[in-house]
Amino acid sequence: MARLVRFHQLGGPEVLRIEDIFVALPQPGEVRIRVHALGLNRAEAQFRSGLYIEAPDLPAGLGLEAAGVIETIGPNVTGMVPGDRVAVIPPVSMKVSPVHGEVVNFPAHLVVPIPNGQSFEGAAATWMAYLTAFGGLLEVAAIEAGDQVVISAASSSVGLAAIQVAKAVGAIPIALTRTNRKRDALLAAGAARVIATDPGDVAESIRAVTGPRGARVFFDGVGGRLVPMLVSAAAPGGIVINYGALDADITELPPAALLKKSLTLRGYLMHEVTQSPASLSRAKAFILERLASGEFCPVIARTFALDEIVAAYQYLESNEQFGKVVVTV
Repeated sequence: MARLVRFHQLGGPEVLRIEDIFVALPQPGEVRIRVHALGLNRAEAQFRSGLYIEAPDLPAGLGLEAAGVIETIGPNVTGMVPGDRVAVIPPVSMKVSPVHGEVVNFPAHLVVPIPNGQSFEGAAATWMAYLTAFGGLLEVAAIEAGDQVVISAASSSVGLAAIQVAKAVGAIPIALTRTNRKRDALLAAGAARVIATDPGDVAESIRAVTGPRGARVFFDGVGGRLVPMLVSAAAPGGIVINYGALDADITELPPAALLKKSLTLRGYLMHEVTQSPASLSRAKAFILERLASGEFCPVIARTFALDEIVAAYQYLESNEQFGKVVVTV
Protein backbone atom coordinates (compact mmCIF):
# COMPACT_ATOMS: atom_id res chain seq x y z
CA MET A 1 0.00 0.00 0.00
CA ALA A 2 1.15 3.53 -0.74
CA ARG A 3 -0.33 7.00 -0.44
CA LEU A 4 -1.34 8.28 -3.88
CA VAL A 5 -2.96 11.54 -4.96
CA ARG A 6 -6.34 10.95 -6.60
CA PHE A 7 -9.57 12.75 -7.49
CA HIS A 8 -13.11 11.42 -7.87
CA GLN A 9 -14.67 14.43 -9.59
CA LEU A 10 -13.54 17.26 -11.84
CA GLY A 11 -12.85 20.61 -10.25
CA GLY A 12 -10.33 22.80 -8.50
CA PRO A 13 -7.48 21.76 -6.19
CA GLU A 14 -9.97 21.00 -3.43
CA VAL A 15 -11.10 17.78 -5.18
CA LEU A 16 -7.68 16.17 -4.63
CA ARG A 17 -7.42 13.41 -2.04
CA ILE A 18 -4.55 11.32 -0.66
CA GLU A 19 -5.61 7.68 -0.58
CA ASP A 20 -3.98 4.39 0.38
CA ILE A 21 -3.77 2.32 -2.80
CA PHE A 22 -2.19 -1.07 -3.50
CA VAL A 23 0.78 -0.77 -5.88
CA ALA A 24 1.50 -3.99 -7.77
CA LEU A 25 4.97 -5.22 -8.70
CA PRO A 26 6.40 -3.55 -11.80
CA GLN A 27 5.44 -5.10 -15.12
CA PRO A 28 7.95 -5.96 -17.88
CA GLY A 29 9.79 -2.82 -18.92
CA GLU A 30 8.92 -0.96 -15.70
CA VAL A 31 10.71 0.05 -12.52
CA ARG A 32 9.21 0.83 -9.14
CA ILE A 33 10.31 4.16 -7.70
CA ARG A 34 10.13 5.35 -4.10
CA VAL A 35 9.26 8.99 -4.75
CA HIS A 36 11.03 11.79 -2.87
CA ALA A 37 9.78 14.86 -4.77
CA LEU A 38 7.10 15.85 -7.28
CA GLY A 39 7.04 18.72 -9.77
CA LEU A 40 3.69 20.43 -10.42
CA ASN A 41 2.53 21.60 -13.84
CA ARG A 42 -0.37 23.47 -15.42
CA ALA A 43 -1.14 20.34 -17.43
CA GLU A 44 -2.11 18.51 -14.23
CA ALA A 45 -4.42 21.32 -13.16
CA GLN A 46 -6.09 21.20 -16.59
CA PHE A 47 -6.35 17.39 -16.42
CA ARG A 48 -8.00 17.60 -12.99
CA SER A 49 -10.41 20.25 -14.30
CA GLY A 50 -11.36 18.37 -17.48
CA LEU A 51 -9.63 20.89 -19.76
CA TYR A 52 -6.58 18.86 -20.82
CA ILE A 53 -5.85 17.13 -24.13
CA GLU A 54 -6.95 13.83 -22.54
CA ALA A 55 -9.90 13.26 -20.19
CA PRO A 56 -9.48 11.40 -16.88
CA ASP A 57 -11.30 8.19 -16.11
CA LEU A 58 -12.63 8.79 -12.61
CA PRO A 59 -11.40 8.12 -10.03
CA ALA A 60 -8.04 9.16 -11.42
CA GLY A 61 -4.47 9.76 -10.42
CA LEU A 62 -2.37 12.52 -11.91
CA GLY A 63 1.17 13.81 -12.15
CA LEU A 64 3.88 14.13 -14.79
CA GLU A 65 7.10 14.71 -12.85
CA ALA A 66 8.78 12.88 -10.00
CA ALA A 67 12.20 12.01 -8.63
CA GLY A 68 13.24 9.31 -6.21
CA VAL A 69 15.05 6.00 -5.77
CA ILE A 70 14.48 2.78 -7.68
CA GLU A 71 13.12 0.08 -5.35
CA THR A 72 12.43 -2.80 -7.73
CA ILE A 73 13.37 -3.65 -11.30
CA GLY A 74 10.72 -5.25 -13.50
CA PRO A 75 11.41 -8.00 -16.04
CA ASN A 76 13.35 -7.07 -19.19
CA VAL A 77 14.89 -3.94 -17.65
CA THR A 78 18.64 -3.49 -17.94
CA GLY A 79 21.08 -0.74 -17.04
CA MET A 80 19.41 0.12 -13.74
CA VAL A 81 19.62 -1.30 -10.23
CA PRO A 82 17.74 -0.78 -6.97
CA GLY A 83 19.13 2.25 -5.17
CA ASP A 84 19.67 4.35 -8.32
CA ARG A 85 18.63 7.99 -7.91
CA VAL A 86 16.37 8.79 -10.86
CA ALA A 87 13.88 11.24 -12.31
CA VAL A 88 11.07 10.53 -14.73
CA ILE A 89 10.54 12.04 -18.15
CA PRO A 90 6.91 13.17 -18.37
CA PRO A 91 4.75 10.42 -19.91
CA VAL A 92 2.39 10.95 -22.80
CA SER A 93 -0.58 9.93 -20.67
CA MET A 94 -1.33 10.71 -17.04
CA LYS A 95 -4.13 8.16 -17.27
CA VAL A 96 -1.60 5.39 -17.83
CA SER A 97 1.40 6.53 -15.76
CA PRO A 98 0.45 9.05 -13.04
CA VAL A 99 3.29 9.78 -10.64
CA HIS A 100 1.81 11.78 -7.76
CA GLY A 101 2.34 9.41 -4.86
CA GLU A 102 4.79 7.73 -2.53
CA VAL A 103 5.51 4.71 -4.75
CA VAL A 104 4.93 4.46 -8.51
CA ASN A 105 5.66 2.03 -11.34
CA PHE A 106 7.03 3.75 -14.41
CA PRO A 107 8.32 2.83 -17.91
CA ALA A 108 12.07 2.30 -17.64
CA HIS A 109 12.81 3.91 -21.01
CA LEU A 110 11.50 7.21 -19.59
CA VAL A 111 13.69 7.13 -16.47
CA VAL A 112 16.89 9.19 -16.31
CA PRO A 113 19.70 9.36 -13.74
CA ILE A 114 19.91 12.31 -11.40
CA PRO A 115 23.31 14.00 -11.87
CA ASN A 116 25.66 14.04 -8.90
CA GLY A 117 24.95 17.08 -6.78
CA GLN A 118 21.37 17.60 -7.91
CA SER A 119 18.72 17.25 -5.23
CA PHE A 120 15.50 15.27 -5.60
CA GLU A 121 13.64 18.59 -5.56
CA GLY A 122 15.78 19.94 -8.38
CA ALA A 123 15.39 16.73 -10.39
CA ALA A 124 11.60 16.88 -10.03
CA ALA A 125 11.70 20.43 -11.40
CA THR A 126 13.80 19.64 -14.47
CA TRP A 127 12.40 17.50 -17.22
CA MET A 128 9.06 19.02 -18.21
CA ALA A 129 10.58 22.48 -18.37
CA TYR A 130 13.85 21.73 -20.12
CA LEU A 131 12.44 19.17 -22.57
CA THR A 132 9.71 21.62 -23.56
CA ALA A 133 12.23 24.40 -24.09
CA PHE A 134 14.74 22.16 -25.88
CA GLY A 135 12.20 20.79 -28.33
CA GLY A 136 10.57 24.11 -29.14
CA LEU A 137 13.71 26.21 -29.43
CA LEU A 138 16.30 23.78 -30.78
CA GLU A 139 14.34 21.06 -32.60
CA VAL A 140 11.53 23.22 -34.05
CA ALA A 141 12.87 26.77 -34.29
CA ALA A 142 16.55 25.77 -34.65
CA ILE A 143 17.71 28.89 -32.83
CA GLU A 144 21.31 29.98 -33.29
CA ALA A 145 23.75 32.41 -31.73
CA GLY A 146 22.48 35.96 -32.10
CA ASP A 147 18.82 35.04 -32.58
CA GLN A 148 16.43 37.19 -30.56
CA VAL A 149 14.00 34.84 -28.81
CA VAL A 150 10.88 36.34 -27.24
CA ILE A 151 9.63 34.17 -24.36
CA SER A 152 6.16 34.72 -22.89
CA ALA A 153 5.15 33.48 -19.42
CA ALA A 154 8.84 33.96 -18.74
CA SER A 155 8.59 33.49 -14.96
CA SER A 156 7.08 30.02 -15.34
CA SER A 157 9.31 26.96 -15.01
CA VAL A 158 9.27 26.46 -18.80
CA GLY A 159 9.92 30.15 -19.44
CA LEU A 160 12.92 30.17 -17.12
CA ALA A 161 14.27 26.97 -18.71
CA ALA A 162 13.81 28.57 -22.15
CA ILE A 163 15.93 31.53 -21.04
CA GLN A 164 18.71 29.14 -20.03
CA VAL A 165 18.43 27.05 -23.23
CA ALA A 166 18.57 30.18 -25.40
CA LYS A 167 21.62 31.48 -23.56
CA ALA A 168 23.33 28.08 -23.88
CA VAL A 169 23.48 28.43 -27.67
CA GLY A 170 24.27 32.15 -27.70
CA ALA A 171 20.76 33.38 -28.50
CA ILE A 172 19.30 36.50 -26.87
CA PRO A 173 16.33 35.74 -24.55
CA ILE A 174 13.75 38.51 -24.23
CA ALA A 175 11.29 37.88 -21.41
CA LEU A 176 7.60 38.82 -21.50
CA THR A 177 5.84 39.15 -18.16
CA ARG A 178 2.53 40.71 -17.16
CA THR A 179 3.92 43.47 -14.91
CA ASN A 180 7.28 44.85 -13.86
CA ARG A 181 7.05 43.09 -10.48
CA LYS A 182 9.29 40.21 -11.62
CA ARG A 183 11.63 42.28 -13.84
CA ASP A 184 14.68 42.16 -11.56
CA ALA A 185 14.27 38.43 -10.94
CA LEU A 186 14.03 37.73 -14.69
CA LEU A 187 17.14 39.77 -15.40
CA ALA A 188 18.96 37.88 -12.65
CA ALA A 189 17.73 34.61 -14.23
CA GLY A 190 19.45 35.49 -17.50
CA ALA A 191 16.96 37.46 -19.58
CA ALA A 192 18.68 40.05 -21.77
CA ARG A 193 15.62 42.32 -21.68
CA VAL A 194 12.26 42.24 -19.92
CA ILE A 195 8.99 43.57 -21.38
CA ALA A 196 5.83 44.05 -19.32
CA THR A 197 2.74 43.16 -21.36
CA ASP A 198 0.14 44.91 -19.21
CA PRO A 199 -0.66 47.64 -19.99
CA GLY A 200 0.54 48.95 -23.35
CA ASP A 201 1.05 47.95 -26.98
CA VAL A 202 2.94 44.64 -26.71
CA ALA A 203 3.99 44.52 -30.35
CA GLU A 204 5.32 48.07 -30.22
CA SER A 205 7.20 47.31 -26.99
CA ILE A 206 8.80 44.22 -28.55
CA ARG A 207 9.88 46.14 -31.67
CA ALA A 208 11.33 48.87 -29.46
CA VAL A 209 13.65 46.21 -27.98
CA THR A 210 14.34 44.02 -31.02
CA GLY A 211 14.40 46.76 -33.67
CA PRO A 212 11.69 47.60 -36.21
CA ARG A 213 12.17 44.32 -38.10
CA GLY A 214 11.06 42.33 -35.05
CA ALA A 215 12.25 39.01 -33.65
CA ARG A 216 12.55 35.73 -35.58
CA VAL A 217 11.45 33.37 -32.79
CA PHE A 218 8.59 33.57 -30.27
CA PHE A 219 8.11 30.87 -27.63
CA ASP A 220 4.62 31.33 -26.24
CA GLY A 221 2.94 29.61 -23.32
CA VAL A 222 -0.01 32.04 -23.13
CA GLY A 223 -1.93 31.91 -26.41
CA GLY A 224 -5.31 33.63 -26.64
CA ARG A 225 -5.19 37.38 -27.07
CA LEU A 226 -1.40 37.54 -26.99
CA VAL A 227 -0.82 35.61 -30.23
CA PRO A 228 -1.84 38.39 -32.69
CA MET A 229 0.49 40.78 -30.85
CA LEU A 230 3.39 38.36 -31.21
CA VAL A 231 2.59 37.84 -34.90
CA SER A 232 2.59 41.61 -35.36
CA ALA A 233 6.06 41.84 -33.77
CA ALA A 234 7.56 38.95 -35.75
CA ALA A 235 10.21 39.47 -38.39
CA PRO A 236 9.53 38.30 -41.96
CA GLY A 237 9.99 34.54 -42.12
CA GLY A 238 9.69 34.26 -38.33
CA ILE A 239 8.06 31.55 -36.27
CA VAL A 240 5.62 31.75 -33.35
CA ILE A 241 5.59 28.52 -31.33
CA ASN A 242 2.67 28.06 -28.97
CA TYR A 243 3.02 25.39 -26.29
CA GLY A 244 0.41 26.50 -23.74
CA ALA A 245 -2.92 28.21 -23.18
CA LEU A 246 -2.81 30.28 -20.00
CA ASP A 247 -5.23 32.61 -21.78
CA ALA A 248 -8.23 30.48 -22.75
CA ASP A 249 -9.72 33.18 -25.01
CA ILE A 250 -10.04 32.51 -28.73
CA THR A 251 -7.19 33.83 -30.85
CA GLU A 252 -8.47 36.11 -33.61
CA LEU A 253 -5.91 36.19 -36.38
CA PRO A 254 -6.64 37.24 -39.99
CA PRO A 255 -4.77 35.04 -42.49
CA ALA A 256 -3.18 38.13 -44.01
CA ALA A 257 -1.25 38.64 -40.75
CA LEU A 258 0.69 35.44 -41.52
CA LEU A 259 0.77 35.72 -45.30
CA LYS A 260 2.26 39.18 -45.62
CA LYS A 261 5.37 38.19 -43.65
CA SER A 262 5.50 34.48 -44.56
CA LEU A 263 5.22 33.52 -40.90
CA THR A 264 4.92 30.10 -39.30
CA LEU A 265 2.43 29.72 -36.43
CA ARG A 266 3.19 26.37 -34.84
CA GLY A 267 1.47 24.40 -32.10
CA TYR A 268 3.95 22.31 -30.14
CA LEU A 269 3.88 19.66 -27.41
CA MET A 270 6.84 18.34 -25.44
CA HIS A 271 5.66 14.83 -26.41
CA GLU A 272 7.08 15.47 -29.88
CA VAL A 273 10.49 15.04 -28.24
CA THR A 274 9.68 12.14 -25.93
CA GLN A 275 8.05 10.08 -28.70
CA SER A 276 11.04 10.41 -31.02
CA PRO A 277 13.97 8.25 -29.84
CA ALA A 278 16.48 10.37 -31.79
CA SER A 279 15.13 13.67 -30.49
CA LEU A 280 14.90 12.38 -26.92
CA SER A 281 18.48 11.11 -27.08
CA ARG A 282 19.70 14.54 -28.21
CA ALA A 283 17.65 16.24 -25.51
CA LYS A 284 18.91 14.02 -22.68
CA ALA A 285 22.54 14.49 -23.71
CA PHE A 286 22.13 18.28 -24.01
CA ILE A 287 20.31 18.69 -20.70
CA LEU A 288 22.26 16.20 -18.57
CA GLU A 289 25.60 17.68 -19.64
CA ARG A 290 24.50 21.16 -18.57
CA LEU A 291 22.89 19.99 -15.35
CA ALA A 292 26.14 18.28 -14.39
CA SER A 293 28.19 21.39 -15.17
CA GLY A 294 25.80 23.70 -13.33
CA GLU A 295 24.97 25.72 -16.46
CA PHE A 296 21.35 24.59 -16.12
CA CYS A 297 19.70 25.01 -12.73
CA PRO A 298 15.93 24.75 -12.28
CA VAL A 299 14.37 27.60 -10.34
CA ILE A 300 12.14 26.39 -7.49
CA ALA A 301 9.52 28.87 -6.35
CA ARG A 302 8.35 27.04 -3.23
CA THR A 303 8.13 23.54 -1.77
CA PHE A 304 5.17 21.90 -0.03
CA ALA A 305 4.74 18.59 1.80
CA LEU A 306 2.61 15.86 0.25
CA ASP A 307 -0.12 16.47 2.82
CA GLU A 308 -0.28 20.05 1.48
CA ILE A 309 -1.03 18.97 -2.10
CA VAL A 310 -4.21 21.08 -2.26
CA ALA A 311 -2.37 24.19 -1.09
CA ALA A 312 0.47 23.45 -3.52
CA TYR A 313 -1.90 23.48 -6.50
CA GLN A 314 -3.69 26.55 -5.19
CA TYR A 315 -0.34 28.32 -5.16
CA LEU A 316 0.51 27.07 -8.65
CA GLU A 317 -2.80 28.35 -10.00
CA SER A 318 -2.46 31.73 -8.30
CA ASN A 319 0.16 32.78 -10.92
CA GLU A 320 2.26 34.24 -8.10
CA GLN A 321 5.14 31.79 -8.37
CA PHE A 322 8.53 32.41 -9.97
CA GLY A 323 9.70 29.03 -11.19
CA LYS A 324 8.61 25.51 -10.24
CA VAL A 325 6.28 24.44 -7.45
CA VAL A 326 7.65 21.24 -5.86
CA VAL A 327 6.09 18.79 -3.39
CA THR A 328 8.33 16.72 -1.12
CA VAL A 329 7.30 13.17 -0.26
